[in-house]
Amino acid sequence: MTSLILPTNDGGTREYRLQAATSWAKPTAPLTARRAYAAAHVIPEVAADNTPGAPAQLDWDATLAYRHELWSYGLGVADAMDTAQRGMGLDWAATQQLIKRTGAEAASVVAAGDAATSGKSVRDLVSCGAGTDQLDIATLPEGAAGIQAVIDAYREQIAVVSEAGPKVILMASRALAKVASSADDYLHVYSTLLQEVDQPVILHWLGTMFDPALAGYWGSDDVSVATETFLSLIREHADKVDGVKVSLLDASHEVALRAALPEEVRLYTGDDFNYPELIDGDETHHSDALLGIFAAIYPAASVALQKYDAGQGSEGRAILDSTRELGKHIFSAPTFYYKTGIAFMSWLNGKQPGFQMVGGLHSGRSVLHLAKTFELADQAGLLKDPSLAAFRMSDFLRINGVGA
Repeated sequence: MTSLILPTNDGGTREYRLQAATSWAKPTAPLTARRAYAAAHVIPEVAADNTPGAPAQLDWDATLAYRHELWSYGLGVADAMDTAQRGMGLDWAATQQLIKRTGAEAASVVAAGDAATSGKSVRDLVSCGAGTDQLDIATLPEGAAGIQAVIDAYREQIAVVSEAGPKVILMASRALAKVASSADDYLHVYSTLLQEVDQPVILHWLGTMFDPALAGYWGSDDVSVATETFLSLIREHADKVDGVKVSLLDASHEVALRAALPEEVRLYTGDDFNYPELIDGDETHHSDALLGIFAAIYPAASVALQKYDAGQGSEGRAILDSTRELGKHIFSAPTFYYKTGIAFMSWLNGKQPGFQMVGGLHSGRSVLHLAKTFELADQAGLLKDPSLAAFRMSDFLRINGVGA
């Protein structure tokens, strides 16, 4: 059995023995009981200037291969989202390329007709974020001119996503949060865009634990008041809303919201703490999924959803529950650095050549935090090759002075 030395909280070390690898079966037919998108991260060139403020230079082969890996397990991909470091290192120039390339790769999967994705469209396989991050918030005008600039920025990005083929996700906008003076401003912006789109979109509500610049979104810091504004928008434009992606880490709020949605509108949980019970659902409703944690736990998530398809919901729920502690740890405060844990697991599992992230975000978590990520990933059966993972983890710890 493979073992290595891990650091302890008191500054010491201890031996840790890894469990044997877990085998997670890929689906032999498309997943149907729940609709699920894994929000994928991006992989930079290891020799690029991966420092804060530097333009993103992506390793396209590795980045796109990761998306194919997710598709092979029957999951959709949510791309160009916060998991892909929108607003935290991934600039709009690189984002446009990501959207176009992922759309083209999804089209190749559709054409191949593999068992896990047979009959799926590009929009089923990938949804991409359209936002306003090409704007310079510091120079954004106030009032009506600022609102119009936000609308025009959204339009530009919607056009890029639509032309590439994926489903549009209307991302929460820092620029809109800055220039909006009331709920009416939010309703005006979103209503204008929803009237213009030719295919239903996903609305994205991201909490301040993920992005503090989004305080007061939908016109109020009171979540219940903001929710009423959100619901009024959805009810008025239900034919243009495929679903809503809510990331507030509040399970009771999500349960109430999904019960209040129009019947044809899905709730895609973005709750990376409480996803097992929300996906499992209650007697009348369940949540679908659009989750960053699925990019880390995708083999287990796929098998759990296969169990739901087979009518074995209790077994599916148990698998999701087995990943919960890993999810809580990766998304622990400061939550917006969760992306570091996802990239770290990708590296441990051999999906990228180095533990690098655009914008220097690989420094977003401590050595102790990443050591715990390694341990919880092993316990959840999510280290594909324990020997490789242990080798890489040992090198990482040695370079960082553990045991020196």
